[in-house]
Formats: sequence, structure tokens, C-alpha cells
Amino acid sequence: MNGPAPLTVIPPTVVLVHGLWFGAWSLALLARRLRAAGFEALRFHYPSTRSGLGQHARDLRRFVAAFPRDTVHFVAHSMGGLVVLKMLADAEDLADGRVVLLGTPMGGSEVARKSSRIPGGRQLLGTALAALDRGCGEMTCRREVGMIAGTRGVGLGLLVGGTGGPGDGTVAVAETQADGLADRIELPVTHTGMLASGAVARQVAVFLQTGRFDVALRPTSG
Repeated sequence: MNGPAPLTVIPPTVVLVHGLWFGAWSLALLARRLRAAGFEALRFHYPSTRSGLGQHARDLRRFVAAFPRDTVHFVAHSMGGLVVLKMLADAEDLADGRVVLLGTPMGGSEVARKSSRIPGGRQLLGTALAALDRGCGEMTCRREVGMIAGTRGVGLGLLVGGTGGPGDGTVAVAETQADGLADRIELPVTHTGMLASGAVARQVAVFLQTGRFDVALRPTSG
């Protein structure tokens, strides 16, 4: 006689959101590492230089709605963090969860402003310029939000005159600071390199599990 069917246990879900000029493909390695840490990792794609922040947030909301879960975490790189925070500010009926931001320019991006002044810069940035110029403003998200900031200053900023201070080569450390963050950590990685960093992936997993980063895991290199 057959017994009861085994219960299907769905691991905690995390939605990954890419940044400017990237796509869901850029999050493949991070997604794989989070799956190895016990998460169900889903990658969201949006056209970062077309449509506005509000439209991206609405598209993300529809994406999340297609995967009903009791808990939904978010991990977002750079401009993707602005998309996530905009969505969370507008939607109040989402499942609980935590948020990790990777180099998101909460205070706006000096590199984006400088890039917009060079020939062709506004065309390359497209509609993203408005969001990156403004940043997040006041963070109204009720979730625990953690920020990982990079300190290895190699990136786009070198081509347009710098980030305006120490940073990850594209976003200044000061631009990643904001009132309301549950925790924040600085790691020796570049803006793009943080997506491939095992140290970053470990800190992401720890924050999603506990709501805090683990300074004991802080590496001397990415």
C-alpha cells in the first residue's frame, strides 16, 4: 500500500536583478552560488536604457507574482537596486524577505552625470540617466536591506573623471550609504567584479539568512 506523497519543500526564493547595460546573463554565476547555498534563484531581465524606473518596477512586480512564495528575497546589482526599492515602495502585498544591494548608488551616480556630458553619453544612458542622477531619495522599504560596497577603484569612472571619491571604479563608497540600511559592508572588489566574487556571494547568503553580514568572512581580496 502506497504511503502519503512526500512533501515538496521549496527552498527560500531570491530574485536577482541586474544593473545598467547588463542582463540576466550577468547574474548566472551568483545565481549558481546561491543555489548551492540552499536558495531558489530566479533572474529578472529588464531593458535598462529604455522605459523608466516605474515601468521596470511594475515589470518586476509581475515577474514576482508569477512565482507565489511565502518568502521572496531580492539581490540587486547597481541600478537594479533602484528598481527593487521602487517596486517595494509601490507594492505592499508582497511576501516577506530581505534585500541585498550590490554597489547601488543610493545617493545618485556621479559617474552617470559625468558620462552624460561626453559626446553620445546621454544616448548610451538613455532613460537610465534620470534614475541614476536622482538615486533612491528617502528609503521607505520596511524590509531589512543590506549594502555591499566595493573598494577596488577600477572601472568606468576612470574614463570620465572619477567617481568623486573612493569606490569600486563606477560607484563611490559614499554613494552607497543611506539611512535605513540594516547593515553595510565594504569588500575589495570592483563594480563588475562583485558579480563574480565568491566573497560577495557568501556575504549575500549570510545576510539573506540572518539579516546581517559576517565581518569574520571579510577577505583581503575579492
